[in-house]
Amino acid sequence: MFSLKNKSAVITGGGSGIGKAISLLFAQQGAKVHIVELNAEAAAATVNEITAAGGSALAHTCDVSKQQNVVDLFNSIGVINILINNAGIAHIGNVETTGQDDFDKVMNVNVRGAYNCLFAAMPLMKANKGGVILNTASIAASVGLADRFAYSTSKGAIHAMTLSIARDYVHDNIRCNCISPARIHTPFVDGFIANNYAGREAEIFEKLSKSQPIGRMGKPDEVASLALYLCSDEAGFVTGSDYPIDGGFITLNN
Repeated sequence: MFSLKNKSAVITGGGSGIGKAISLLFAQQGAKVHIVELNAEAAAATVNEITAAGGSALAHTCDVSKQQNVVDLFNSIGVINILINNAGIAHIGNVETTGQDDFDKVMNVNVRGAYNCLFAAMPLMKANKGGVILNTASIAASVGLADRFAYSTSKGAIHAMTLSIARDYVHDNIRCNCISPARIHTPFVDGFIANNYAGREAEIFEKLSKSQPIGRMGKPDEVASLALYLCSDEAGFVTGSDYPIDGGFITLNN
């Protein structure tokens, strides 16, 4: 079950965190993985890890906010069976403390980046008679999170974008879903805590962990397992849906 043999998967932001976990698992399941990253070193390290384990992967350095760059890259890849729109950045602030430049930066990466990848991938998937798209949204698309104005706005757009793509391309045999993680323990989280709460790392980590009713942060591997199911043939009847993976945050915190 859940084999991705003979499938080509493009994973943006695949060099670290959730994207890396998805890249490793998809390669393990037989996919040829194309890691699209702004951070060339991170992409290369993930590719090396995959190939050392006997998998197939290539690294591509690309700024997903630049449409022509994305189109050229995707056309060079050719066949894309699976697209994971995972690249994204965060921002801390409410509407009054979010400057125009900050807002534009988040939207350019999180929203425009996903749009550019969809724009580039859709003709290829249609020519190939189908495909699967998985967008990384967030619980921020469904609930109010303090001081996450720009980030929440971007993830709400990803959720709506998912529904639109699913509706428009259902008759082209293209499925589109999104996942909405709560806090996942990634290097980004460790860096955020270190940069903003120096000397209080353990305290803040514990506080953030317990904000999920289940009592801990999620693991990238757990998110990757959900992504694998949604991108596999076993999920062939699933499209136009959002899947929270949040330790009970949305339901049990209300």
